[in-house]
Amino acid sequence: MNYGAITAMIMAGIVFVYGLILSGGDNLKIFYDFPSLFIVFGGVAAAMAISFQYRRMFGMIKTGLMRAIKGKQINYANLIKDIIKSVDSYRKGESIKSISDKTNDFFFKEGLEMLGGGVLSSDQVFQLMEERNENIFYLHSEDAGKLKIVGKYPPAFGMMGTTMGMIVLLANLNGADAIKKVGPAMGVCLITTLYGTVMANFGFLPIADNLVEQCKENYLKNKIIIEGLKQLHAKENPIVVAEKLNSFLIPSERLDWKTVIN
Repeated sequence: MNYGAITAMIMAGIVFVYGLILSGGDNLKIFYDFPSLFIVFGGVAAAMAISFQYRRMFGMIKTGLMRAIKGKQINYANLIKDIIKSVDSYRKGESIKSISDKTNDFFFKEGLEMLGGGVLSSDQVFQLMEERNENIFYLHSEDAGKLKIVGKYPPAFGMMGTTMGMIVLLANLNGADAIKKVGPAMGVCLITTLYGTVMANFGFLPIADNLVEQCKENYLKNKIIIEGLKQLHAKENPIVVAEKLNSFLIPSERLDWKTVIN
């Protein structure tokens, strides 16, 4: 559980609500306007349906939210530890199929199965794994990019609602008391902009950035696995394997191979 992210979400909500209280005093009802909500949320939903597949977009939003709540999913040190143990087991005579059955990482299992299948040469396997990693990174990055595009819709619909409100306001500027209605009417006009800004900056854009970070983490994880497969196939010394795989990481994230290799 990523308590830091959860705390940040709660703090963001508190800051927003307290800001409304400071701005509106005891009358928070001034920040509610159903037509504004309808324009922003309805407009964004319609634009999403036109631009992208609904199910895929909601799936990405769900994935981004769950990742933000659960936190970073990849422990590179543990991954390297598993690869080192796999290399050491293979050097000692354990079959690739047996090693594959024990691993939980789908990408690692896939590579082991291709190596052990005997259909493809080792060079073909490594090339295929590289291509798959690049393609996975591209497809996931494209999805995150789509969510960033959607993040532009709420402010746009907010401005559209504000423009519509201004048209109505100016069209009704007549009569002796018209000037007294300008302030409240302007407030209602600007609420749509507020809704759009909040929806984009507290919702779509942070989730999109989170997904981009996840893409990068998975890409690095798969690069480590591909290098590990090469070392396993070569039956390399586990110490050499540890040092090579540690080269992908910053010093603070590297594995101390002395805790794994006796």
